[in-house]
Amino acid sequence: MSNPPEFNTSPLFAARLTPHRSLSRNGFTILMVFVCASCFLSGMLFIAIGAWPVFAFFGLDAFLIWLAFKLNYRSGRAAEEVEVWRHELRLRKIAASGKVVTHVLNPFWTRFVVDRHDEFGITRMTLQSRERLIDIGGFLNPPDRESFADAFSHALSRVKRG
Repeated sequence: MSNPPEFNTSPLFAARLTPHRSLSRNGFTILMVFVCASCFLSGMLFIAIGAWPVFAFFGLDAFLIWLAFKLNYRSGRAAEEVEVWRHELRLRKIAASGKVVTHVLNPFWTRFVVDRHDEFGITRMTLQSRERLIDIGGFLNPPDRESFADAFSHALSRVKRG
């Protein structure tokens, strides 16, 4: 027996939103080799002129740069998955730690609210359903926010029109 048409097995709209990272893993490795080599060579120069404690600070600099990038890549594991079905709207927020929070909303009672700034474009996107207000796509860059807002609002209006 097949599913009724209003409960189709595939969503009308599905998107996975992820933060943008401009430096690839390979680029990170190349950068760290360059940073470590320059810190080591500079540190050796200071050892040669008798200022040996400076060598440790160069090592600390390299470690702090590595740590900052590792924390940045860790936060890049966060994601949001949005699915619009004829009978429900599902938003899964996946934290960098792996914790998943799922919001299931009725698409007919949900408003997609977009805050815009004249100079910067979209500054905030939220889903509003009754008393609930859920932020969506906060980590996206402005062009990605625009394209997501267009596609998502079109899908939501398509569901509401029937």
